[in-house]
Amino acid sequence: MSHPNHRGQRVSTRGAADNIAVMGYPYPPPYPYPHPPQKRNGADVAGSVIILVLTVLLGAVASVMGVFSLAFLDHCPPATCSVDGAVTAVMGALALAALLGVIGTVLTILAIARRKTSWPYAVGTLVVCGLVVLAGGAGSLLAVGG
Repeated sequence: MSHPNHRGQRVSTRGAADNIAVMGYPYPPPYPYPHPPQKRNGADVAGSVIILVLTVLLGAVASVMGVFSLAFLDHCPPATCSVDGAVTAVMGALALAALLGVIGTVLTILAIARRKTSWPYAVGTLVVCGLVVLAGGAGSLLAVGG
């Protein structure tokens, strides 16, 4: 295709890519098609969310029980009881469980976002938080002489 320019000369209306192909250069290769994203496993996501909710509930129940166990330490004989030890055990365990719960939740969400299997992260978070809470309770019992 061509048309006359302002001087009356014939000018090609083909684009630059057409001119390159006419001059003997090949067209660039087409871009490869992107891979379709993996399907999310609905059971995996639902199970992970349920387990994370159970982890949050575990933390809430442990917090209430830990604070009440400290609030009702009525009589603590100094020879067999350490209030500071009980406070340190309970609050340390709750703080550590909260930190590990946040880390496990982030790892689980990242696995879900990357469309990878996420339930092991959620179960690991629940188990680790449960063990930390149990260790804090045992430390509190040891501190008060129970």
